[in-house]
Amino acid sequence: MSVARCPICKRKPTPALRPFCSQRCADVDLARWLGGGYAIPVSEQEDVPDMDPSDRPPDYSR
Repeated sequence: MSVARCPICKRKPTPALRPFCSQRCADVDLARWLGGGYAIPVSEQEDVPDMDPSDRPPDYSR
């Protein structure tokens, strides 16, 4: 059975900070999330026509 490793530095994780080995690695991961480092790239679809206003679902937020 393989032991999970810290996703930042690959050391053995600390139970209190799992999956991280240290507060530093947890902070590095948080900074990557907040900075957009883990963003999923999206490609725009250019050939999709705009939706006709009559086809849109009703806006119940008002």
